[in-house]
Amino acid sequence: MSQSAAQSVKKIQAIRGMNDLLPGDSPRWQFFEAKVRQLMARYGFAEIRMPIVEQTALFARSIGEVTDIVEKEMYTFDDRNGDSLTLRPEGTAGCVRAAMQHGLLYNQTQRLWYQGPMFRHERPQKGRYRQFHQVGVETYGFDGPDIDAEVILLSARLWQELGLTDHVTLELNSLGSSDARAAYRETLVAYFERHIEVLDDDSKRRLTSNPLRILDSKNPAMVDVLGGAPQLIDHLDDESREHFERLKVMLDAAGIDYVINPRLVRGLDYYSRTVFEWTTDALGSQGTVCAGGRYDGLVEQLGGKPTPAVGFAMGIERLILLLDTLDLVPDEALFGCDVYLVPMDDASSPAALTLAEQLREALPELRLTLHCGGGSFKSRMKKADKSGATLALLLGENERREQAVTLKFLRDARDQQQLSQRELADALNTLLSNVADTP
Repeated sequence: MSQSAAQSVKKIQAIRGMNDLLPGDSPRWQFFEAKVRQLMARYGFAEIRMPIVEQTALFARSIGEVTDIVEKEMYTFDDRNGDSLTLRPEGTAGCVRAAMQHGLLYNQTQRLWYQGPMFRHERPQKGRYRQFHQVGVETYGFDGPDIDAEVILLSARLWQELGLTDHVTLELNSLGSSDARAAYRETLVAYFERHIEVLDDDSKRRLTSNPLRILDSKNPAMVDVLGGAPQLIDHLDDESREHFERLKVMLDAAGIDYVINPRLVRGLDYYSRTVFEWTTDALGSQGTVCAGGRYDGLVEQLGGKPTPAVGFAMGIERLILLLDTLDLVPDEALFGCDVYLVPMDDASSPAALTLAEQLREALPELRLTLHCGGGSFKSRMKKADKSGATLALLLGENERREQAVTLKFLRDARDQQQLSQRELADALNTLLSNVADTP
């Protein structure tokens, strides 16, 4: 293709709201994902991986056909067989489907977690995208408030390890049983009908389909009418009230602070009893960073036997944004290199390649980048500095002759030194350990 023809071809761009994760950003994700993976193992949760495409009926039946997600936001299409398929908008329904299909719920309990992309067609904005990523936790077979408390404690532990504890707030509510909720719904509808002139169009539509979602409205013109609405927590059945009280006792005993939010209802139809959100005021309007609760009726709703369940999901993009806003990602996590090995001339490249492999063999955890591509010595050292490495190893004609290497400190004003290649692995192990231990 000629240069002029190539210039006339329209470049293909990423779909709006579906973003590339570039090499400069991925260390933040790797830092966060490593914390999550380690934490899940420590709490006894097993990883499950589900497909990103499911039958549309799975989400219509689980999330609810009159929710915004199903009505407005799902990416749905017919495949070549005429089946209606959907890119998953959330992970819980697919996890339940997988657990049922593979017999994971029969006379057993499960603690499961997953991570991966989800898809919703909504207006992209910072921290909210059309392809977004979540970490999810789902537990099955536990009917007491102790598992509710544990998943909340797990999330609280993650905030502690990320340095977020002082920047997030736990909000709690109970939605009660389905019967209690149905009775409350009638009371709520009657209240809103008396104030119909104040409701916006979305709320009027929800009045006949999903009136509890009106309580979650952010319309400032409805603040007064929402504030005066009857509260679900005052209409709980006795069993749900006891469950909620026991949960609060457990959280109090664990030293977890929380706020009771009677208007917290969650946006999905399958929740019952405990619901919770972790919110922050550090991101403006995008305040929720983790949300979940109990959904005891979902397995039966999808054709299985009644199975108690509780879980949560957290948006990775929003949490990475929060960590960046608060400057909580440690510098060492942002650089993928400990040592940069520089052949000082082209003739030293073969020896440098061999030395790099020897060091990788001797120090499996060492993050070593070998300079490739030639260039002047000055340009090679610029790349060494730009790599973020703590140390540079220089290998030239003299070093090759003496079976040595010159060690240069890139981040400290210390004299460079020459080391025998035989001693190099032990020396690097000591030097880098000392750096890691420095506060």
